[in-house]
Amino acid sequence: MYEYREVALPRGTTRDAARAMLTECAEYGHWELARLRLYPDGRRRVWLRRRVMKVARTWRMVT
Repeated sequence: MYEYREVALPRGTTRDAARAMLTECAEYGHWELARLRLYPDGRRRVWLRRRVMKVARTWRMVT
């Protein structure tokens, strides 16, 4: 199971700036690139995803 995040990059964003932003998301937020769409006017829409980790409860309340 994954959670998704959509990021819109404006028309004036350079390729290097976009790469730097996506690298930071990958390194610090554990996001990976799911899809990238480049529009004719220069806008970019990026879909990032990361695995949802379900954590089991490790203790039980005794009543």
